[in-house]
Amino acid sequence: MPSLTPLHETYCKWDRTPPSQADLLEGMAQLVTLRFSDVVQELIKTIQREILMSLFGFSEQSSKKIQNVPYMTKLYQMSYDIIFHYGNSLVAPSLRSIIAKFPKLHDKPLTPSLHFLVGALNGIIGDYLLRDHNPIALPMCLYDHQNQLQKGQLSGRVTIFVHGLCMNHLDWSNQKYEGIGAKLLAQDPHNTLLYLNYNTGRRISANGRSLANTLQDLLNRNPNITHFNLIGHSMGGLVSRSALFYGKQNVYEWVNIVENLVCLGSPHHGAVLERFGFTLQEKLGHFPFMKIVGHVVNIRSNGILDLRHGSVRDDDWEHNEVRIGFMDDNRKPAPIPSHINAYLVAGTIEFENRKNRTRNVIGDYLVSVKSALGEHPNPRFQLKIPESHKAIFYGLNHFDIQYHPSVAEQITRWFYPQQDDDQLDQIHEFMLDLESVEGIALT
Repeated sequence: MPSLTPLHETYCKWDRTPPSQADLLEGMAQLVTLRFSDVVQELIKTIQREILMSLFGFSEQSSKKIQNVPYMTKLYQMSYDIIFHYGNSLVAPSLRSIIAKFPKLHDKPLTPSLHFLVGALNGIIGDYLLRDHNPIALPMCLYDHQNQLQKGQLSGRVTIFVHGLCMNHLDWSNQKYEGIGAKLLAQDPHNTLLYLNYNTGRRISANGRSLANTLQDLLNRNPNITHFNLIGHSMGGLVSRSALFYGKQNVYEWVNIVENLVCLGSPHHGAVLERFGFTLQEKLGHFPFMKIVGHVVNIRSNGILDLRHGSVRDDDWEHNEVRIGFMDDNRKPAPIPSHINAYLVAGTIEFENRKNRTRNVIGDYLVSVKSALGEHPNPRFQLKIPESHKAIFYGLNHFDIQYHPSVAEQITRWFYPQQDDDQLDQIHEFMLDLESVEGIALT
């Protein structure tokens, strides 16, 4: 019997089981038949209006009047229906016939490539999937180091990995590198590693609240857990910070046993590319036909919009008059609890001895170095992390830092500084023994 979904979640399913292969096929069938009414209808209207204004010279007011003429409304409805004709009559029935023919697909988990597809779809349109109760809207789940859903009792130190936008729980290693988890296990075999999977298209603050509740539930079921470590990549670092903010606000017990927080390439003060996209959309909207592009861009998820300034609180966005938000940074501070050892990692595509101002702004292609290190000209937004708790890795892009051996080595040194000291002591003792036996002075 699957565990019930906590009341704070708004899934289409009543349990926390991830989508099966049958769920994916049904979800795709719904995608080609469900009408993203508020987005697609406005997109078609915009296309019609732009044609009237650009090709026929009508004013915006006149073009709107023409669109309200009955035969134009009929034409609009016809074009709207054509888009979904093939989805309703051909694609969706074909997908559903596969499910009917192979019922065992209900019990088959997603393959790694299908996890990639579902994770990407959730990142791009995850809020729409959630709204329309689509079965591929991901629940928040924890997986173990063997990529199985977390079960059984836990104790001691537990490290939670939180992935970034459009990614999934399998993205913490690749064929070339074993990743951070393997390095931590080599250092401490008793370390329990858990990998979060979640819908990255939701608001970051919504995922932060969900993670806060998930960790409290985990602790309630496993009271012998003594420490939590949080490691977040990109958006995952912001979700982790949001979870700490709401966990502290709700006086959750798990916050008190968080020992370390690591953010890898997280846009604490926003991602340059999201701000660039918003500015481009605003500027190009004044040119003929470019409003069409703007509406296509508007389809991007709320999670992506939150990356513009690195918003981790509900009140960063809930009072906005428009969903897409504004260029001005109106965030509220979200400091990291003082008892936690926080570490920030930035990547940059430039090499250490070749300074390039443009590349410094671009950083790891997606996040600037200053944003990843929590540095901001406004003291209210500075994360105030000691310099010894920051690291810049040169020649690494945004995705390399998620599993690169040098990053894994740095995190291990941060987590286990005492073991480094012990190794130095052993080397020192060995040198003293040599000195006493050989009668030579070693330096």
